[in-house]
Amino acid sequence: MIDRLRILQKRKYLVITVALIVFLTSVLFTFSKIPVYTATTQVLVEKNQENGRLDGLVNYMAWDPDFKATQFELIRSFNVALRVVKNQHLDTEYKQYFLKDPGVYSRASSGVVSTATSFFSNAVSSITTFLSTLTGPEQAPKMAAPAEEEGKENTGEKSDAEKIAGMIQGALTLTPVRDTKIVSVSYTHEHPEIARLVANGVVEAYIEETLDIKTSTTRHSLKWMTAKANEERKKLDESERALQEYMRNNDIVTVENKLAVLPERLSKFSAELSAAQTEEKKYAAVYHQIKAVGKDSKKLEAIPLLADNSELQVLRGELFSAEQHIRELSKRYGEKHPMMIKTRADQKLLLQKRRLEIERIIQVSKNNYDLAKTRVKDLAKMMEETKAEMLNMNERLAEYNVLNRDKEMNRTVYDALSSSIKKTNVTAQAMDVRIWAVKKADLPLAPSAPKKKKELLVGLLVGLGVGIALAFFLDYLDNTASSAEELEKRYGLTVLGAVEDLPKKGKNIETFIQDNPLSAFAESYRLIRSSLLLSTPDHPPRTLLVTSMMQQEGKSTTTKNLATILAQNEKRILIVDCDMRRPRQHSMFGVDNSYGLSNYLSGNTDEQQPALIQQIPDSKISVLPSGPIPPNPAELLGSKRMKTLLSKSMERFDFVLLDSPPVQQVTDSLLLASLVDGTVTVLRAGKTTFDMLDSGIKKLRESNAHMLGLVLNRVTKKHAGQGYYGYYSYYSRKGKGGYYTEEGKK
Repeated sequence: MIDRLRILQKRKYLVITVALIVFLTSVLFTFSKIPVYTATTQVLVEKNQENGRLDGLVNYMAWDPDFKATQFELIRSFNVALRVVKNQHLDTEYKQYFLKDPGVYSRASSGVVSTATSFFSNAVSSITTFLSTLTGPEQAPKMAAPAEEEGKENTGEKSDAEKIAGMIQGALTLTPVRDTKIVSVSYTHEHPEIARLVANGVVEAYIEETLDIKTSTTRHSLKWMTAKANEERKKLDESERALQEYMRNNDIVTVENKLAVLPERLSKFSAELSAAQTEEKKYAAVYHQIKAVGKDSKKLEAIPLLADNSELQVLRGELFSAEQHIRELSKRYGEKHPMMIKTRADQKLLLQKRRLEIERIIQVSKNNYDLAKTRVKDLAKMMEETKAEMLNMNERLAEYNVLNRDKEMNRTVYDALSSSIKKTNVTAQAMDVRIWAVKKADLPLAPSAPKKKKELLVGLLVGLGVGIALAFFLDYLDNTASSAEELEKRYGLTVLGAVEDLPKKGKNIETFIQDNPLSAFAESYRLIRSSLLLSTPDHPPRTLLVTSMMQQEGKSTTTKNLATILAQNEKRILIVDCDMRRPRQHSMFGVDNSYGLSNYLSGNTDEQQPALIQQIPDSKISVLPSGPIPPNPAELLGSKRMKTLLSKSMERFDFVLLDSPPVQQVTDSLLLASLVDGTVTVLRAGKTTFDMLDSGIKKLRESNAHMLGLVLNRVTKKHAGQGYYGYYSYYSRKGKGGYYTEEGKK
């Protein structure tokens, strides 16, 4: 619960902004609506169980689950709506209540109308036009009544009656009364008289439409379809007999089975041929490349096939070792010395092995090329044979397809006629529907919409819900380290301190502490210094390794600033730039980097060299730059000379800070971690991900690093909340330095 409150506190402005936007939108939408009125009538809809029997007995039939749904669709159908328009003269006497602008719908299908200049009015009107266009043409052809046919226009454009009918059709609301056969039919309009007129007219139009459906099927159509079905049945029988005779005379079953298999076989051969051709080109390219080089062993070994061969790689390594061994022996012995003779013999044997291996690889390449060519020829031949067999099969099946097509056409026609006959019989035997208007619609006295208080409350609650959900969702997506509490809880490590993010404009982070010693920025490093001095029992850690997970997280700057703070207590500080891949300490302190740590570790100098450790003027800080970038930094940092350097440096300095490369990129930091008293890991708030931390901390722990804690760098109010910044602001207002803050003045 506390974590959720922290998330809401962290993103409270987002929640408030989203809630305010949604609420203002609901206010705009609610107050832009025109009040509308709803009139409701009730109608009884049930089956007539008597079914017109002469004996007067009741015919109890099975329960029909689709009956209500069918009647509901019939009530809201386009034909019923069009009947309402014609019966109530809505397209003539009351046209102005529906079509205010010629040819354009001026209201939503539900009767809810927005202002003409409102965005919501345009959107709702477009949706209404689209739905009415779909609803009208789809339902009209199903139950074509004379009333609809009279309203059609030859031009194809919708008439006013059809437009109004589409609006009524979309605005009807049907609600079944629970545990009864009564249905409430409601219609909404901005004028109460029109709402009552349409609601009552729908029931009358529904009764008329039901009567038209009942009398639409005649006995003549049923008799004609029966005779036509008998004719099609004879044609079907004749076509089936002709097809069976042809299949029996031409063994069409066997041919049809082969025809089903041949395309699959042809497709398989085609795929295999394509793959074989690709393989042939690959082997041909290698073989021609080898052939073009000739017998030059050096050029042959440059070919990728031979260069990547593991056996040749081993032989090359052994030859290289043998050559080195010969050079070393030649310095001590003559050419006829037994050791030299034996070594030369070994070298000759290795050269012979290399030559034999090259010849073997060349022979294998030639064999692969020859096999690939043979396979391409075989597959091409099989494809041609399969194509010829398919052509033969197609010729034999040509007549079969003609006969089979005739049979299927006759069957389709016969099945369609049989289905129509069955449907007609079912319709003729269907039960009548009993319809009765139970209650006529009254004139509505109060508007049914909009309900402003309810809609505004819903808008406010929805806005708060969306804002809170968005805050939790964004927090869920944020996989970066930004909270000291979360870091300590997740990794069991102490967060030594947090460093605020300075604005880039006009602020140099490398010299900011010297320029503003009483700033909140400098105080954050003093807190880190205090945490480090108290991090170990008996005595503070004197040798510290400063590292990070990735680049651009501020480890080098943290090292320099931490050294500056430690030096303020009259302590002698040595910074060793162990990042021999991307060194930065020499540029921050302005010292020469032509001679440094890499020279000492490689044995080209010693720690007594005057230019090795450079004293920073007017400071207790000394810097050992990285020196020239070596080809093998990890091997140098893991050497015994590095241990000796640290041991001797502790005799001259109070604290030794090692600026090392990021953990996730190289192993340099892991080698150094076991040589120092403690390791400090710098994280960049909002950038360093937990995935990086999980992997990096695991590596450090596996290398037996003594992890003193974490430094959260470049913290902003967005990342750290008000905790750190409240303290910074208070300290800056109380201090006497030349540091300005947004909260207080100098």
